[in-house]
Amino acid sequence: MNSVAIVGGGPAGMALALALKIHGVESEIFEARARSAVRHDARILALSDGARQILDWLGVWRTLPATPIESIHVSHRGGLGRAIMRAEEVGVLALGWVLPASHLIAALDDAVATAGIVYREQQKVGAGDTASFALTAWAEGAVEPEAGKSRDYGQHAVLCTARVHGSHGNVAWERFTGDGPVALLPLGDEFAVVLTCAAERASEIAALDDAGFLSLLQQRFGSRHHFTAVGPRTAYPLGLRYRENPVAERQVWLGNAAQTLHPVAGQGFNLALRDIWELARVLGPVSDTGDPAVLAAYARGRQLDRRGAIGFTNLLIDAFASDFPPLKHARGAGLLALDLLPPLKNFVARRMMFGARAW
Repeated sequence: MNSVAIVGGGPAGMALALALKIHGVESEIFEARARSAVRHDARILALSDGARQILDWLGVWRTLPATPIESIHVSHRGGLGRAIMRAEEVGVLALGWVLPASHLIAALDDAVATAGIVYREQQKVGAGDTASFALTAWAEGAVEPEAGKSRDYGQHAVLCTARVHGSHGNVAWERFTGDGPVALLPLGDEFAVVLTCAAERASEIAALDDAGFLSLLQQRFGSRHHFTAVGPRTAYPLGLRYRENPVAERQVWLGNAAQTLHPVAGQGFNLALRDIWELARVLGPVSDTGDPAVLAAYARGRQLDRRGAIGFTNLLIDAFASDFPPLKHARGAGLLALDLLPPLKNFVARRMMFGARAW
């Protein structure tokens, strides 16, 4: 039997099943939760234009209510230098797209049902439960500590939506501060907010009333927008966990099961989609989807992109975490150089959108 068992019926697992179907590979999805529960996901996703292309190839993009990011403004509090990246400078309609994860999951779930892909809900499986399949793709849960490398950033992300005076103008903001980065992503007529804070302050900040949180958000972000209203807050810990090798004997790991990244550069799910696109392409023409040589070739092919995304995320956190004056001046100069050198700006923008394919 040459079919693939996909453990995890969330967005990564369903996207993989659809990608494999397009390439003529049969698969079955195993999900521990009820299928209806998978659709209830409060996250907001920032998708790169490369991710949009993959989702369009999967046939799910056109129905999604995604808000385009036409430019990205990057700055750091208390220092000179800023960079602005614009879609027209890179030759794309948008640098990225923002939408609720629940909408994407619903579209993927509908496509999986239409394609006739078997979806086994409320079935928790272990390593030995998929022995009848040529390959097991683990697409749920986080990286197991003993299987990978990790870094605790000592930070939490507080997520919410917020309104401002005037229009967001389809501009995304990444504001680095000594207390952690603050990101604003255009979503409908609001902003999706990712406010990073020290782990020990997360519960206190998430529990603030609306007026208290608005005051904190205004102080952290600065005066470029005036915040008028804020939605409910949720908080979750931030860290880096990744498997050095995403394959083993007749097994492959994808999505958060392969790597969990800090959200600062919005690379996590975009990297997962690139992994899925490449895995499906590699497995399509082979007679044995679990062939060790095929899996090893896939892992080698993904190494540059995975290491690049992990390294880029880590670099941003380290470079902007300190208020040490020489480092602050250096990163200000770096932002200024990024803004003044079109080839460098184009390279960074395309790397964020397309991963290693940009090279």
